[in-house]
Order: sequence, then C-alpha cells, then structure tokens
Amino acid sequence: MRTDWITRAETGADIPAVREIDLAAFDTPLEADLVEALRADTAWIEGLSLVVTDPAGKVVGHAVLTRCHIDDTPALCLGPVAVLPEYQNTGAGSAVVRASIEAATKAGERFVTVLGHPPYYPRFGFTRASAYGIRITLDVPDEAMMALALDAEHPLPSGTIRYAAPFGI
Repeated sequence: MRTDWITRAETGADIPAVREIDLAAFDTPLEADLVEALRADTAWIEGLSLVVTDPAGKVVGHAVLTRCHIDDTPALCLGPVAVLPEYQNTGAGSAVVRASIEAATKAGERFVTVLGHPPYYPRFGFTRASAYGIRITLDVPDEAMMALALDAEHPLPSGTIRYAAPFGI
C-alpha cells in the first residue's frame, strides 16, 4: 500500500478530473451527475470536497462532504467517494477519506454520516448509525448506514437523516 498520496481541497481545475473518476469508478453516471448537482446546491461547503493525487499531481480520487441534518442537527454526508479503478486498493481512497474527516474536524463540524460498504468505513471510526437511533428513509442494510462523532464532547444525536435535495431522498 502506497503512503505517498497527496490530499487537498478540490479546485475548479479539478472538476473535469473528478467527473472522469466518477464515470470510471461507478457503473452509471448517477454519481458524477450527483456531484455536479451538489456543487450547485446550498449543501455544498467550500473546502470539503477533497482530491487525492499521486506525487506527480495526477488526481486519482476524491471524496465529497456536504451538509445534511440528523433531524434538525447539522451534520455532514460523506459521499460520493471514488478512486480510478487502476488506483483502487492502493491506499488512495483511505487517504482522501482520512483527509476529509480531518478537514471536517478543522472546520468545526461535529458529525459525519455515510451510506457505504460496511467492511470499509469502520476503519475510519464509523459505526452503525442505528446504534445511536439514527435512521434513514431508504430501505438499506442496517450495517451500511454509519455515523461518526468528530469529538467525544458531542455524542451523536438520534433522529432521521435529511440529505441535500440532489440526493433525491
């Protein structure tokens, strides 16, 4: 696993590369279209869309954090997270997820939610959201909906996650 990944906030120049990553990493253009729609939504938070590059500067992956709510409590939604297929399983995804959590913490955010692969996200501290009384209005496997409190002084709230409108949930 490589350890020389470079993570940083997305810039306008990265937008085409991010779209290409999403188109390559997912079976349909839904995630690429979602990222574009999120950029135009009030849920978008500057500095919380991150990219990961190789040492030469090639953008190989990204992670997006946007505003969501757990009932009325502000939180963040992690996703989409994507890495070019040829760079998957190299540590690039882990690097950008860790950088995203760090950026959220530095921005003063308290909570992050993710609907994702149950074997992957616990390594970053995510646990089953239902254990905290956090629900989602979709029918998804319980272990796939996860949440993370970014500091011990603010425990996860209970409630129903409300995503940004572009998610269509």
